[in-house]
Amino acid sequence: MERTKFRNELAQQLRVDSIRAADAAGSGHPTSSMSAADLMAALLDGHLRLDFDRPETPANDHLVFSKGHASPLLYSCFKAAGAIDDAELLTFREFGSRLEGHPTPALPWVDVATGSLGQGLPFGVGLALTAARLDELNNRVWVLCGDSEMAEGSIWEAFEHAAFYRLDNIVALVDVNRLGQTGETMHGWDLGAYSARARAIGWHTVEVDGHDPERIEAALTEAEATSGRPTAVVARTSKGKGASEVENLPGKHGKPLQDPATAIEELGGVRDLRVKVSAPDTVGGSRTFSPTDGETARFEVGNSVATRKAYGQGLRALGSRRGDVVAMDGEVSNSTHSEQFREAYPERYFEMYIAEQQMLATAVGMQARGWVPFASTFAAFLSRAYDFIRMASISRASLNLMGSHAGTAIGEDGPSQMALEDLAAMRAVHGSTVLYPCDANQTARLLEPMADREGICYLRASRGASPVIYGPDEEFPIGGSRTVREGDHVTLVGAGVTLHEAVEAADRLAEEGIRARVVDLYSIKPTDTETLRRAAEETEGLVTVEDHWPEGGLGDAVLAALADTGASAPVTKLAVTGMPGSGKPAELLSQVGIDSTAIARAARALVPESASR
Repeated sequence: MERTKFRNELAQQLRVDSIRAADAAGSGHPTSSMSAADLMAALLDGHLRLDFDRPETPANDHLVFSKGHASPLLYSCFKAAGAIDDAELLTFREFGSRLEGHPTPALPWVDVATGSLGQGLPFGVGLALTAARLDELNNRVWVLCGDSEMAEGSIWEAFEHAAFYRLDNIVALVDVNRLGQTGETMHGWDLGAYSARARAIGWHTVEVDGHDPERIEAALTEAEATSGRPTAVVARTSKGKGASEVENLPGKHGKPLQDPATAIEELGGVRDLRVKVSAPDTVGGSRTFSPTDGETARFEVGNSVATRKAYGQGLRALGSRRGDVVAMDGEVSNSTHSEQFREAYPERYFEMYIAEQQMLATAVGMQARGWVPFASTFAAFLSRAYDFIRMASISRASLNLMGSHAGTAIGEDGPSQMALEDLAAMRAVHGSTVLYPCDANQTARLLEPMADREGICYLRASRGASPVIYGPDEEFPIGGSRTVREGDHVTLVGAGVTLHEAVEAADRLAEEGIRARVVDLYSIKPTDTETLRRAAEETEGLVTVEDHWPEGGLGDAVLAALADTGASAPVTKLAVTGMPGSGKPAELLSQVGIDSTAIARAARALVPESASR
């Protein structure tokens, strides 16, 4: 009875502190926080195993607020656990505060940034999969979900994968408070609508009154005892619980209370309770994998090899040298060739099926625990997961993406499969690295610097075979480029498939007396600005060519680099401007005006007739 009384008081404190934090900030989501306070009070007092003094401890549980807008509740929990003090709590949303409007890893107890609804549970599944299959630890992942976000498809990708991998170390606490931002949610208080779907997928479910401490305690205990499948605790709650000004009333979402003093008095006043959150019982570190034979991927100059195939061989080789590298794929591993890694290192490979959002979330979860993930699929399909990529950058995540089958050069599959916006999208991600290799050895050699680099790295790979022009021992630093033809009349800048078209154009122009410099701008971001500056100063102009829409890709990267250096030169951008169809790669490159003929024509227009004599 004493414990029930304490939890009731603790829940009221969490509500009061959520109101106080939002009031101090003049913004926030106190009502969404208040509905889940009883769930969090029970979790803190007896179920969460987290050493707040040692957040890096591998055996710690993980607490993820999928409903990240309920951050006042999370920060109130941190205060109750003694991790922050009251003064810091009241800096909520202030400039320079760690307590941002939605949680980020600026706080050491936050693994991943949340706030874009539908992402916290997928991230939690990634953390749980890491604990179960890589770290081999018996810790648990607790995820607080909102009922509004249960409409997101990414939530159900997470449910599917947790059930498929039999992750009995993850518990979803679904706060069914009925009210969203603009009105009632899709299913209101129909708990069965959520639990029936979860059970059909393979989850164990418990429906509870989310304000009954004894029912909550029994549900959490049941979740911990459930083996072989994940558990969802589906809790009926009231939004704004305990404050008559807002409780169970529409139109109060995302607003501080107008009369916080009265609400705090209704809730029993300000308290300063402390809860001793248990540290994990397990000591020691997580599992590691030792390097094996130090294999390298090598390709003979003059052969033709698809860069997607080189990626697979290079990734397998990297895995032999580094035990921290893991891989996952969106059920196209025989096309991306990540199957080569799977065959060599099955314990470090994870099939994510056609669920690109969960694939990205898994990569974020794994890197949060120190692993180095490489995730691959067709470049066009990464667009489905773009919000996860955006949020990964806010999580300060370091991970590696490979998008294959990019551009019109894929041929007959047609435009639905042609990523033509990926370079722009990935360049726009904060702190990202964007690479577009043109041959097999370049592809393989870029993987290790990707693995060592902070932030999100994207490698664009091509479907068709291309000539191997670089030796296997050559280096390709990120931020560099290669000048593959010297010339002082005009500069041709390409990458990937267009680099080979540019070389062919340069050879054709040489027969006409036009000396074309050819730059392989394999590092689209960061860009080799010095090489481009010299090209602008030493030649009559530049022709950029890319198998991509004109907006935001290689051409714009070149223009931005020239602007940064103050260099001035005519620049002709060749890119895909019309909607392509199906056809042979050569036919499509010609149709959209990025083949060697089009490049040569654009170069001639930049070179004065007198210069080529």
